[in-house]
Amino acid sequence: MINPIAFQLGPFAIHWYAICIVTGLVLAVLLAIREGKRWGISSDDILDFILWAFPLAIVGARLYYVIFQWSYYQDHPDQIIAIWQGGLAIYGGIISGFLVLVWFCYQRGLSLLTFMDVAVPGLMLAQALGRWGNFFNQEAYGAIVKNLDWLPAGIRQQMFIAGHYRQPTFLYESSWNLLGFLLVIACRHRFKALKAGDLAGFYLIWYGLGRFVIEGMRTDSLMLAGIRVSQWLSALGILVGLIFLLYRHVYSPNTQKKRSFHG
Repeated sequence: MINPIAFQLGPFAIHWYAICIVTGLVLAVLLAIREGKRWGISSDDILDFILWAFPLAIVGARLYYVIFQWSYYQDHPDQIIAIWQGGLAIYGGIISGFLVLVWFCYQRGLSLLTFMDVAVPGLMLAQALGRWGNFFNQEAYGAIVKNLDWLPAGIRQQMFIAGHYRQPTFLYESSWNLLGFLLVIACRHRFKALKAGDLAGFYLIWYGLGRFVIEGMRTDSLMLAGIRVSQWLSALGILVGLIFLLYRHVYSPNTQKKRSFHG
């Protein structure tokens, strides 16, 4: 088993979980700054947004998790802030981040759809990296399996939990997000018919599809009235993404196209 603590700085323990999240954030910001130059969004706007969005997204991700695990946290209130032990729900972070983005774009007079497109590649990459925090914490796994011989030894050993091998659902989702990131990076250069918001619509559909399937494999899903909450949110995201893209390209085909990516 890998120690979830990467190293100590005096009295402070630096967890692998935090390293994965912060690394994903840094790469997402650098990528957004690069993308923003093509789409007319300054690096100052991106950095200012992150200063607001990141801490509030962490709070939102934790609140979301705590709300759906309240039966535990009502008896352990001291654990509510223990985010270093895991328990950040990505959907809570996405919802919080989106609300901050709506407010931020309104305040700055920026295009919400364009800013979302700038953020999507970095978001997908950050999610791919962030899932490895679950690996180090031995969480977000699936059902018991006989063996995991197809995996490298290091991952296989970490997936041996409570006397059994477990489906590495963290790895499935990380791989799905990484593939989505590569597709977005490729498509944004190749398809000149893209319109503002298309990448955001693609993200809703792509992430929703992967998360809906993978969530069904997990054994630690957040539940509401016997229903996996993330599956319902994934289905909603897929529906919203499809309706948005159909409206933009079928029912409103003359909507102004996005500026060229090659400028």
